[in-house]
Amino acid sequence: MSEIDDIDHRILRLLREDGRRTFSEMAAEIGLSVAAVKRRVDRLREIGVITGFTVQIDYAKLGWGIEAFTELSYPGTTPVSEIVRTAIDVPEVQEVYTIAGDPDALVHVRVRDLGHLQHVIDRLRRAGNVTGTKTLMVLGSWTRDAPAPRAAPGAASGTASRGPRMG
Repeated sequence: MSEIDDIDHRILRLLREDGRRTFSEMAAEIGLSVAAVKRRVDRLREIGVITGFTVQIDYAKLGWGIEAFTELSYPGTTPVSEIVRTAIDVPEVQEVYTIAGDPDALVHVRVRDLGHLQHVIDRLRRAGNVTGTKTLMVLGSWTRDAPAPRAAPGAASGTASRGPRMG
């Protein structure tokens, strides 16, 4: 694999923050020419480090404001392909993670409301050889590529605002 240096990591961080950032904007921030930034981005694409560019969507504004993760359990002889097939035809499913241990899969879903969530869970339960489910609703989230969360209004200064801790 080609050497990825600190400048490449800075370019990747800038693109993660805003995939529409121009080469000119990145060049000014990093201190390289526009052509040098373009060459580096092209090289990162060629070697497969950058696999594409995406858009971030506020699903709540589209009416799909509830997010949940459903754990799925299967008999021990179930092939991974069947586990993925269980959820692939359910349009509310965003991602399927097959995992080691118990449960066998973690399914990320987005729905309109709690009744809709129940419908999706029931559909997953009836699919394939599912032997059990457990659903965890998302109350909030943070990703490495997002800005750090801000303190809630009225929070004591110098302390981070945290939601309820779920054990």
